[in-house]
Order: sequence, then structure tokens, then C-alpha cells
Amino acid sequence: MTPLAVTVLGVDRPGIVAAVTGVLDQLGGNLEDSASSILRGQFAMTLIVSAPVDAEQVRARLAPVAEALDLTLAVRPVPPVTSHPGTGSSFVLSVHGADKPGIVAAVAGLLADRRGNITSLSTRVAGELYVLVAEVELPAGVAMADLTAALDRLAAELGVRASLHAADADLI
Repeated sequence: MTPLAVTVLGVDRPGIVAAVTGVLDQLGGNLEDSASSILRGQFAMTLIVSAPVDAEQVRARLAPVAEALDLTLAVRPVPPVTSHPGTGSSFVLSVHGADKPGIVAAVAGLLADRRGNITSLSTRVAGELYVLVAEVELPAGVAMADLTAALDRLAAELGVRASLHAADADLI
């Protein structure tokens, strides 16, 4: 069975998860990974599912659900998982301060320059406060002192505070 990525987007309302996963269950699907979020009243969910049917069959069976709930739907095959060469350790990055454009792009760019992989990202604006929390995989051999110094310089330029800590396996 080829895993499939199923993505739905739309105005949040009760029953979206139940309706989508109910159809996948009826098709004999097994949810392997999932993530969902509500962002300013908009629901977004991505599921990785193994099913004994192809992407087109899943799309056809989910189409009535998407239409009834006014959701945008996408279904596509996912290539087999391959390990990332040089995967090192997991960290949690927190950034907070005054909201302004470009914070995510700047932080993500700094991490990408050091081959860091953002595996989870969440941002929120609460009044004037901007909060970013990211789980990050850093490759073995990254000079942590240099990365921390670069992060401190970037935070000062952006007018925010940033901290990077080793992730506790029990918390991820």
C-alpha cells in the first residue's frame, strides 16, 4: 500500500475530523501521521494514511464530504520515507516579542543555512506579542555555540527574544 497524503482546508466547524476519518476508516485506511490546527477560524488538517485503494478512489469517496462541509481537498501519493543523512538531535526553538513581518522567514533562513530542518512550527499573535515555537532537527556536527550566537544576533535585529533547547523526548 502506498501511503497517501490527505489535506483538507476550510472554515472550522464540529465534525470535520469525524467525517474525513470515518470515510478513510470505511476504505480500510490506517492513519499513520496526522496534524491539524485552527488558524483564525480556518481548519487545516493533513493526514498520512495507508489504504488498500489509490489516491483517486480516496478523493472520490471524500468528495461528498468536502462538498457538504465546503472544504478544499487534496489527495496524493507519498513516496516511501527515507532517512535524512546526518540527522542529529532535536531541539525546541522559542521566539517571542513584538509582532512584525519577516520573523519566520529570518529564523527559518538562519536554520536552513545550517541544514536545520523545521519539523513542527506554530506561531500565534496575542495582541502585540508574537510567539513562535518550532521543533528543529539539527545535523550532527553543527557548532551549537555559533548557532546560538547567530540566533542571539538575529533576535536582537528583529527586536525579539529567542531560545534554543534540546528537546525532551518525552515532550515531543
